[in-house]
Amino acid sequence: MHLTSFLENGRLTVALTGEIDHHCAKNYIQAISGKIEAYTPEVCILDFQEVTFVDSSGIAVVINALRNMSQIEGKLMLTGICAQPMRVFRASGIDKLVEIKEAVS
Repeated sequence: MHLTSFLENGRLTVALTGEIDHHCAKNYIQAISGKIEAYTPEVCILDFQEVTFVDSSGIAVVINALRNMSQIEGKLMLTGICAQPMRVFRASGIDKLVEIKEAVS
């Protein structure tokens, strides 16, 4: 598990890498929750550009981030999603709950 993040103008961007499965999902959930709690951003962007695989654990990462952002009345967005993770997110209906953008504007 490796992630980087930065805060700019009330927007927290968290860049995830590698495969998101049951081995690392809990660590991602804790790290993202900690950053949201620390910065209380208006918008949190999860950048999946460097993510090559997700399973149902990846869905849990997104749902937990969405829950955390809802608690502070913020917005969650996903960006940079390649084909395999996008198939998983569409099959689960995540794309109906969270805005998905091709690029961060």
